[in-house]
Amino acid sequence: MIKILYVGNYLKSQRNNISSIHVLGDLLSSEGYEMTFTSAQTSKILRLIEMVSDVVKQKDQIDIVIIDTYSTLNFYFALIISQLCRYLKIPYLTNLNGGNMPHRLKNNPYLSSLIFRNSYYNVAPSEYLIKAFKDYGYGRLLYIPNTLKIDHYPFQTRLFDAPRLLWVRSFSKIYNPRMAIEVLKILRETFPTSTLTMVGPDSDGSLKDVKESAKQKNVKVNFTGKLSKQEWTELSKNHNIFINTTNFDNTPVSVIEAMALGLPIVSTDVGGMPHLIDQEIHGLLVPPNNPQAMADAIVRIFKNQELRNFVISNARSRAEQFDWEEVKVKWKVILGERLEIRD
Repeated sequence: MIKILYVGNYLKSQRNNISSIHVLGDLLSSEGYEMTFTSAQTSKILRLIEMVSDVVKQKDQIDIVIIDTYSTLNFYFALIISQLCRYLKIPYLTNLNGGNMPHRLKNNPYLSSLIFRNSYYNVAPSEYLIKAFKDYGYGRLLYIPNTLKIDHYPFQTRLFDAPRLLWVRSFSKIYNPRMAIEVLKILRETFPTSTLTMVGPDSDGSLKDVKESAKQKNVKVNFTGKLSKQEWTELSKNHNIFINTTNFDNTPVSVIEAMALGLPIVSTDVGGMPHLIDQEIHGLLVPPNNPQAMADAIVRIFKNQELRNFVISNARSRAEQFDWEEVKVKWKVILGERLEIRD
């Protein structure tokens, strides 16, 4: 069986949400691939050192390296590891993450080319990123969506008496969590008993600002901190709308999970979201930084039962397309290609 070194943010702490390396890595392990993961170091410097060390130590034992690649500081981790792989003649593929990746391609064309023009494949979880990379002339692109095990997300019929909003993300400025507070404040003009639960760890200090905003607007919000997938999906039973307020996005797994659970989605129309959600078919999309538009969309869902039932049903069907039993076939094809080349 093919041996894979998976390089990414393997942290498991209260400050970090589960990332691709945890989800995809565990699923590939379940299929019998021999997986090694790096790195779980909290310090970014120590994390990079361990990543480099593991690549060098395992260069003769591994068949391919998967590199989780982001547009943030971790972009430079991917740059270093990819070039090390080139030097050691180890094939690597990039697993692209983050809705802001096109800005990285624009702002760092030379460094981007070093990574993406020399990879075995550039795997993107959305057609949005595929198009962005094609626009900059990149090849070896393959669309493999983010995935989940659909049987872990039972569909539930919900009561729509008053909005009970659920927000699931890390508290980071790019995800615009303060907008959720503004949406709740506006909603209470129509539905005075509206509630909001915000699930996720603090990433950049935004949680403090969001709590202060809620206090200033005199709205009570349930801040749970980081929860496991099982915990927040259980919590979702008491909610009836999922909101996504981000300014940059790709195809977040949390939104796909909410679609699977039967929560109607109201999201900002950014990044890969319109590739995931067709307007008024799988959910409702609104302009970014527009809490009034999001509140209006939520009210519309509550007042239009036909539309609500339509988007909920279609969203569940859409989510089923991301089931691991469907997605794993694509991973097996490209990893199988690598095994044939090696043999």
